Amino acid sequence: MASVPYPFTAVVGMDDMRLSLLLNAVSPSIGGVLVRGEKGTAKSTVVRALTALLPTLDTVAGCRFSCAPDGPDPDCPDGPHEPGAGVSRPTRLVELPVGASEDRLVGALDIERALSEGVKAFEPGLLAQAHRGILYVDEVNLLHDHLVDLLLDAAAMGASHVEREGVSVRHAARFLLVGTMNPEEGELRPQLLDRFGLTVEVAASRDPEQRVEVVRRRLAHDDDPAGFAARWAGEEAALRERITAARALLPRVVLGDGALRQIAATCAAFEVDGMRADIVMARTATALAAWAGRTDVTVEDVRQAALLALPHRRRRNPFDAPGLDETKLDETLEEFGGGDDEPDPDPEGPEGGPDGGGGGVPPQPQGPDDGQGGQQEPSGAQPEDSPAPGGGTAPAPAPEQAPAKAAEPFRAKVLTVPGLGDGAAGRRSRARTEHGRTTGAHRPRGALTKLHLAATVQAAAPHQRARGRSGPGLVVRRDDLRQAVREGREGNLVLFVVDASGSMAARQRMSAVKGAVMSLLLDAYQRRDKVGLVTFRGRGAELVLPPTSSVDAAAARLEQLPTGGRTPLSEGLLKAHEVLRVERLRDPARRPLLVVVTDGRATGGVEPLRLAARAAGLHAAEGTASVVVDCETGPVRLGLAAELAVQLGGTAVTLDELRADAIAGLVKDTRTSRRAA
Repeated sequence: MASVPYPFTAVVGMDDMRLSLLLNAVSPSIGGVLVRGEKGTAKSTVVRALTALLPTLDTVAGCRFSCAPDGPDPDCPDGPHEPGAGVSRPTRLVELPVGASEDRLVGALDIERALSEGVKAFEPGLLAQAHRGILYVDEVNLLHDHLVDLLLDAAAMGASHVEREGVSVRHAARFLLVGTMNPEEGELRPQLLDRFGLTVEVAASRDPEQRVEVVRRRLAHDDDPAGFAARWAGEEAALRERITAARALLPRVVLGDGALRQIAATCAAFEVDGMRADIVMARTATALAAWAGRTDVTVEDVRQAALLALPHRRRRNPFDAPGLDETKLDETLEEFGGGDDEPDPDPEGPEGGPDGGGGGVPPQPQGPDDGQGGQQEPSGAQPEDSPAPGGGTAPAPAPEQAPAKAAEPFRAKVLTVPGLGDGAAGRRSRARTEHGRTTGAHRPRGALTKLHLAATVQAAAPHQRARGRSGPGLVVRRDDLRQAVREGREGNLVLFVVDASGSMAARQRMSAVKGAVMSLLLDAYQRRDKVGLVTFRGRGAELVLPPTSSVDAAAARLEQLPTGGRTPLSEGLLKAHEVLRVERLRDPARRPLLVVVTDGRATGGVEPLRLAARAAGLHAAEGTASVVVDCETGPVRLGLAAELAVQLGGTAVTLDELRADAIAGLVKDTRTSRRAA
């Protein structure tokens, strides 16, 4: 028995998200929606509920690519199609899992039949299934970059191209793209953020009454899904009719010169790169007017379009928070006013739709967010000086200074792990990957994904006479096929171990140290690494941030890092060793890079330097690639950081040498004396 989806109109709050989805349902050319929010905020529930509101589709009978009977795709691999009445089916919601392969997304060609028979045997992928429907990507920020590129290219062009060793297939792929993500698990690149038409922030309501209503409805649905859906059937039907009416009205909506000037002025005022933002704002404002049943675009439509289309396009690095200054927005709209219509006398702002109610649903309690990313501030603003759960009671540290502000980040040198890895695709260290330059071939282990054509021909050539070849075609069997071995780059786990003791507490010095770590975090973001942060001071060490893909979370923890107390260097190294041990069990293919930021001094306990050397030896014995960033300053230097680097089997660099514009040749690769490159 098929499960009954939760009704769209029964969702409590979430006004911006519902409105964005409905606008894309009215005008798919807007370019989709990216929903950002903490876990457990019903992002997936709302997206799946939208499918029931969309009209049924007429498709060519038997076509795997959902061609429309009145205008089939002339390049359809199942075509050409004869004119006919077609068959009707519901609009599809196709989900793209995070672990999907490229062939699963775009489709696969039978290379064996293509070589031996010259037949284009094409198995459609998820892009073909999503044509004229919804393609939903949960946790889109965790999707491999090359898959995101393919996905967004298809969404922009309305078609998918599959190329395999000279065999080419093209088919239409027009769909409503919806991505959801939890920013705590990592961010999308700005170039990819820009490809989503609209973005919204969602967060769980802090209003007890609204939370009660959410739970009440959820329990009612789980107890009797069919009965719950029946109670909302009237509202669902009304909303479905409104979508159909808005679609019909959309071609008649007039976007006047005044509204266009406001759109252009707003994009210029917020220094948005490129012209995509202007186009998306124009389409969104037009859809808002159609959704309200009007044929003219008002100032409030432009304002609402800006709040949905611009926040994610202003994010230029992982430390920028998305959002818009609404005061500046209002000033810009007022300065470039004089559009074709007067603004509404009581604009509702980002939470309501142009006619109230956010998504045109029955009146609900006020939505849980303010349209500007109303998520909780990271609680790390205060607990930074408290130990992690399970870490024991807080020591009584020496007097500490307020957190120093990080210096301006700079472009850091590339630190890499030696050898050849097999980790997740990234941009740091050499690895065997699915994408990159071809370095060899081997028999496929499982399904063939990347054919090495020359090696395949070479394997088949000696057997042509025995196989009775009589024509120009090459007789190829499965045993002849060879998988290409490719070398590219992988992402690593970069674990920072930062000295926050009293010896580092000078304001100017700690500012420079934080600036250096910020620079390395920015580099880790660009190279698709996971990062973790361990700090040590006083009587122990603390895992401030467990390994994560969210470098902005690491930056937030670093900004609030207090300093003071003794220097338990050995504790910091031991904590890092434990973190790396656990991570090797969780993700054995991801190789670590240990970055220790310290002046090398160790105090507290008996023979602290000897204990630090023993802790460093644990990392060296396991071949962990390491770099020591030497923070020692002043005319007299002890050189303890350099000694620590030797004990770790790694490399020492000064803060100045860490800059990419420093003397060429320094820190190209981190080498370990116990591990061959």
